[in-house]
Parts: sequence; structure tokens; C-alpha cells
Amino acid sequence: MRNMKDSGVEWIGSVPASWQTLTIGSLFKVRNEKVNDTDYPPLSVTKGGIVPQMENVAKTDANDNRKMVLQNDFVINSRSDRKQSCGVSPLDGSVSLINTVLYPAQGAPVIPAYLNYLLKNYGFAEEFYRWGHGIVADLWTTRWQEMKSILLPVPSIEEQQQILDAISAQTVKIDTLIANVQMQIEKLKAYKQSLITEVVTKGLDPTMPMKDSGVEWIGDIPEQWNVAKARRIVASTQNGMTRRDLAESKGQIVLKLKNISTDGSIDYSYINRIELTEKELATYSLQDGDFLFVRVNGSKSLVGKCAIYADTGEVTAYNDHIIRVRINDLCSKKFFQYYLLSVAGKTEIEHHTSTSAGQFTISGEGLRDIWLVLPPTEIQNQLCCLLDRKCMEIDHLIALKQAKIEKLEQYKRSLIYEYVTGKREVSV
Repeated sequence: MRNMKDSGVEWIGSVPASWQTLTIGSLFKVRNEKVNDTDYPPLSVTKGGIVPQMENVAKTDANDNRKMVLQNDFVINSRSDRKQSCGVSPLDGSVSLINTVLYPAQGAPVIPAYLNYLLKNYGFAEEFYRWGHGIVADLWTTRWQEMKSILLPVPSIEEQQQILDAISAQTVKIDTLIANVQMQIEKLKAYKQSLITEVVTKGLDPTMPMKDSGVEWIGDIPEQWNVAKARRIVASTQNGMTRRDLAESKGQIVLKLKNISTDGSIDYSYINRIELTEKELATYSLQDGDFLFVRVNGSKSLVGKCAIYADTGEVTAYNDHIIRVRINDLCSKKFFQYYLLSVAGKTEIEHHTSTSAGQFTISGEGLRDIWLVLPPTEIQNQLCCLLDRKCMEIDHLIALKQAKIEKLEQYKRSLIYEYVTGKREVSV
């Protein structure tokens, strides 16, 4: 057991006696050169590191007002709502001004690749946040003036390389396990969608006489079933409210597209509240059983996310990324939802989706125009009962595997923290 000492810093705790504790300001210089994104290609600062700018990120017109990034610079997003969005850049490029760009000072005892572990671990992320300032959590920012005073545990260059090698070897094994479990999850999701597609387009009786639906991606359907445009079952549609107020702590709940989950549920873990006018309340208040359909998204595959609203006891409205749909008695809301989650339903949605200003959009009229399978209502209810049970079983298996991934991720975070703070010794 090696000799340890108290670092005097809460997030670091005890470190090996031979290690130094140095400020970020003594190890790094800040790079503030302004460049344009033609000479220096735009980069995105993500939790996965520094990558070429992704297509789905919000872009500005400030093409000449960006910060230079050179290979091996460390870049970190200063906003608290982007925790652990940082990394050592493998590329030359440019980033938005919200980011802090650092490079090692002359003679600084740090290996750039080691910083990906030292400054991306959860302990540093929380310390980085603690040194920040702001009005509310979402607007909390840590600038260079605060950041430079943060203390870091610094082993010798030789030991940094040993730790780097050890972490790399260990994380490869963990990441392989995670990838295997994720592959199992994807297979379960694919099976779930194929099951839904089979049931809502073919039914439960394989001996039933079939007929051509007339729609390529629907294929054959049972002889007693029909296909119809959704307008046959849609009684009314209403786009949501266009107000863009900041989230408040009081007022009515206003659902956004992020509240509509891909599994067909409504996620209330993040709630936006706005004080609505009487007219807005009359127009946009949801009723129990209202069908909610995401009409616009930056990702084409997420247009068509849908959910059935269940009364929460609170007045709830919805914004204009969502269409409220009211359905007549010819179709069960649950069956309509399962159909939209099927391959046939998703294909129909894609065929009626257009692109505008980088967003994928489907209108209420486009929704009415999609083809759907329409079994007799009693058959719809039978199919939904079966799918409810089967999907619950699949979702339970997926949840177990997701919990396994989270445990592996937690173990990896803990392992990295222990290595970079010297609590886990490298075997030489």
C-alpha cells in the first residue's frame, strides 16, 4: 500500500504522497483567437468529446466570431447544462464562444490524452459547476476567471502514461460489454416493432383469408379488414400554442416535443409552466384521452412520436410542435397509436413529411392523408390487449438490460475517478 496524503480538496480527497496538486491556471493557457468557420471547420463539443459539427445542432450566423481550436487543445462547454461536454480535440477547427479552449503551458507536466480522463470524470464536472455563477441552474456558467483556480491532482508524466494505458485497457473491456448489451436491447426493440407491425397489419389468426391492401408497405391484410385514410377516423386536429416564454415555476403545464417519448408515453420529469390567458386555456387545454402527435422535429425518425393524454388533475396544454388529435369511434386510440409505431405507420408518416428550415414537418392535413389499417373495433380491442401484454414483457427485459448498462457505466466512471485521483494503483 503506497503512502497517501490529504489533498485538501473535497472532490479529490486523498492522493499519493508523491503527487502534486496544481491549479488549472498554472498548467494551461487560454486560447481566445477569433477565427471563421471557413478556415477553421466548425466543431461540436459533446459528452463524447470534440467532433466535426453535427447536422442537428443549432447553428448561428456568426461565422466569423468563433474560437480557434488546434489539435490537442482541451475544450469545455462553460454552461452547466452541458456537464461533461468537453475533451481533447483530435482536429484543428473552431467552436462557439460559449466554450473555453485551453492548451498546456510551456513545460506543464501533463499529457494531453490524459486530460480526457482527468477533466471528463464526474468529480471534476461537479467541481467545475461549483465554481460557476448564474441566475438559475440552466444558465449557470463557469468562465476562465473561475476555472483557473480549480485544483487538479497531477502525477508524474511517467505515471500519467501508466494510468492512461490502464484506463484504456479497462474501458475497452467495459465498453465491449456495454456494446453487447446495447445490441441485445436493439434486437428487443426491433422484435417489438416487428411484433406490432405483424399484429396491426395481419392480425392473430394465420389461417385467415387475406387480400391485397393496395398499399405496398402494408401488404396483405385479413379479408374482413379495411384500409382507409386517417381522415376517416380523425374528428379534429389542432396545432399547439406558439408562445415561447421561458419556463416558469408557476402556471399551467405546457407539453413540448421532448415530453412525448418514443415508447408512446408522456414524460413529466421536465415540466414547462406558463401562465395562460383565458383564450389559450379554452383553445389548448387537453382532455382525457386526447391523442398527441409530434409534427415537427430536427430528426425525421422522431416526427410522429405520439401519446395518449391521461388527465393528471392539472390543466395541461401543448406547444406548436405537437398536434392534438381527436378520434371518432371507428378506431381505438390505442390501436391508432400501435399502428403509428409499426413499420407501416412510420413509413406512411415519412411519406407525408416535408423539410423546412432544417426541420422535418407533417401537417394536420398530412396526418389525415396517411393510409391505415382498420379492423373491426372488437378486433382492434383484442389486438391491443395482446400487444399491451407482449410489449410490457419486452419493455421489462429492455429495462433490465438498460439497468445493467447503467451499472457498467457507473463502474467505468468510478474506475476512472479512482485512477486519476490515485486511489487505485496501477499495476506495473
